[in-house]
Amino acid sequence: MRRDYHSYEWRRGERLRTGCLCAGITALLAYFFYRSAWAMIPLSAIGVVSWFRIREDRHRMECRELNTQFAECILAVSTMMKAGYSVENAFLEGEQDMVLLFGADSLIDRELKLIRRGLSINISLEELLSDLGKRSDCEDISGFAEVFSIAKRSGGNLSEIIRNTAELISRKNETQKEIDVMLGGKKMELGIMEIMPMGILFYLDIVNPGYFDLLYHNLKGVLMMTACLCVYLAAILVGDRILKRMSDRLR
Repeated sequence: MRRDYHSYEWRRGERLRTGCLCAGITALLAYFFYRSAWAMIPLSAIGVVSWFRIREDRHRMECRELNTQFAECILAVSTMMKAGYSVENAFLEGEQDMVLLFGADSLIDRELKLIRRGLSINISLEELLSDLGKRSDCEDISGFAEVFSIAKRSGGNLSEIIRNTAELISRKNETQKEIDVMLGGKKMELGIMEIMPMGILFYLDIVNPGYFDLLYHNLKGVLMMTACLCVYLAAILVGDRILKRMSDRLR
């Protein structure tokens, strides 16, 4: 089936696991900040936001995965064209290499199967790559499709164009990996900081039972804990924004 990568397609079991994770986040917040199951009703909004946040992260990772696999694919195509294959046959033969590299039913394997089916019913390779570029939500793939279409019509050196484009995408992917490594420590620190307040509350509650009783089930306590929750959520949002800005600057 033709995938539209502009939106994330949940895999089997992912929707249920993500729903349980978001429900768990909501339950933890309701327990630590209000000690009330009824608090899960208004706090479910945080669970919904977490759901969309997780889906966005997975969508970003999927697009990056497709981009990486596509770069390897066109590198293989370029090598086969140097060995004497036509560009269409190079894409068809490249499917076997992609299965060895990324496994059957990988993103690029699915797309190469679509290209094989399209070529078998006389759809041109330019149209198939253009369609992939539109669906991919990836600037590199759509750019390659445009360049390929122009080069095919004008009679350019396809092998050289494909090789240069593949190397360019590969360099961009390597740069992104280096950025991810540089930011990996910061992301871990942010994750620890997000969990730390819960850990402190849990520890104090165990070693000193009843220490926080005055903060629950009364108006003043509810207002104070609501203010603490707002500060906690604001700190998480600020931390995420700082990491995003750091990533944008490094690019």
